[in-house]
Amino acid sequence: MKTKLKGRYVIGYDGCDHVILENAEIVYEKDTILYVGKNYPEEVDEVMDAGNAIISPGFIDLNALGDIDHDILHFEAGADRQKNLLWSENYIKSGHPELMTKEEEAFKSLYAYSQLILHGVTTAMPITSVFYKSWAETYDELAAAAEHAAGLGLRIYLGPSFQSGMRAVQPDGKIKLHWDEKAGEAGLRKAIEFVEKFDGAHEGMVRGMLAPERIESQTANQLKRIKYYSEKLNVPIKLHAAQGSFEFSTIWEAHHVTPIRYLYDLGFLGPRTGIPHAHFISGYSKAKYGQGDDLALLAETNTTVIHCPLIIGRHGEALESFAKYKRAGINIALGTDTFPPDMFQNVRTGSMLSRLAAGETEGSVYADFFRSATLDAAAFLGRNDLGRITAGAKADIIAIDLDGFHMGVIDDPIRTMFASGSGRDVKLSIINGKVVMKDQIILDLDLTEIKYKGQQYFNKMRRGYMERDYQELPENELFKPSFKVVESVNATEAICENK
Repeated sequence: MKTKLKGRYVIGYDGCDHVILENAEIVYEKDTILYVGKNYPEEVDEVMDAGNAIISPGFIDLNALGDIDHDILHFEAGADRQKNLLWSENYIKSGHPELMTKEEEAFKSLYAYSQLILHGVTTAMPITSVFYKSWAETYDELAAAAEHAAGLGLRIYLGPSFQSGMRAVQPDGKIKLHWDEKAGEAGLRKAIEFVEKFDGAHEGMVRGMLAPERIESQTANQLKRIKYYSEKLNVPIKLHAAQGSFEFSTIWEAHHVTPIRYLYDLGFLGPRTGIPHAHFISGYSKAKYGQGDDLALLAETNTTVIHCPLIIGRHGEALESFAKYKRAGINIALGTDTFPPDMFQNVRTGSMLSRLAAGETEGSVYADFFRSATLDAAAFLGRNDLGRITAGAKADIIAIDLDGFHMGVIDDPIRTMFASGSGRDVKLSIINGKVVMKDQIILDLDLTEIKYKGQQYFNKMRRGYMERDYQELPENELFKPSFKVVESVNATEAICENK
């Protein structure tokens, strides 16, 4: 069956870069694009007209949120409260049981993946929190995630996370690493088992990856084994590194090198290695020490940086800068890593922060970030059939509505959609030739029920922080409201303090 999709703008691909076609069409058959242009000469079985819309390759989110976001509890917590949100030593001694039931852990991926589809993500490599876990992700919850992705039609790269250490707060407030190397080794074995079973499942829509937790929670020997199995199984690795002062200091104190140099010396970096967030490097403004040229090491090894500008911007940090990394020859993909999983917000935020750091526009415009969310992400995955609209590519296509009054006047389609649009303007998503979302509706999915269950999950996750806090603060101190919560208001009697 051949389908023709028409629209005001098509973001095509000419073999070198994205190009813009006005009043154009795409023809695809089954899962593959056959034609991009105007006036397709042959008969088709179905015609879809997206109207006044931008038809774009779907976004590839390489650090997609795979659960219900915890960061809303973290990013406005002051420096005096951040450690209260970590595990306490007493919590670890208590045995740190699983907070959520097996059914709840299976549900969270359905919630997350439906959000991704609604926001125009067609390929995802998820990340989930371990703050509320017994230790890390389990095989069973990732097996459920694979089934949810397949049911929704989302193209996905999956693997259960694992770690040998966890940050823990001592009674005196100091943060140390609590080690359980046997748990880390068992986690890697389960991850290998998962990849062996699921890589290529559901007609290739589910692919495997290795997802070790943060660099400081892995031993050197474990990192070497991860790299070995990545090559043996031919799957990518995603390791969070160079993302914060605790990690940077921990690696420096133990090895007297930066985290990136440490990975380089271990032989861990390479074309199949992706590093979210990789901004805390040698020369970074908040790095008090660290020598060498980490950017050169990343470029030399063809390691991909997975940039998540919105979440690190919320925490007051940024790449210094996106344009500088690109000029150094580094492949940069994008990840959302928080709620909402909105690539439009990430492109806007990333462009703004990069221009601020670089002091210029060149190398930091929306088109640069759009490439990262499409072509550059596909390059990391080794997929020249994703992230582009051209004959022979997979039919992973989204349509962004331009009719909304909030979109304003139309200039260049890329500038217009990223300056004014959001994920809610994605009105059509086609993945592997299948319509998975239309007009913000996912067929056979009750979003009202999912929203309700998601809130219940979040409320339980939030309560779990109370059990882990090393100071056992009351809820209104641990999670300070934006303003006082009161029963009624009588402004005439108020005595105001200077704020």
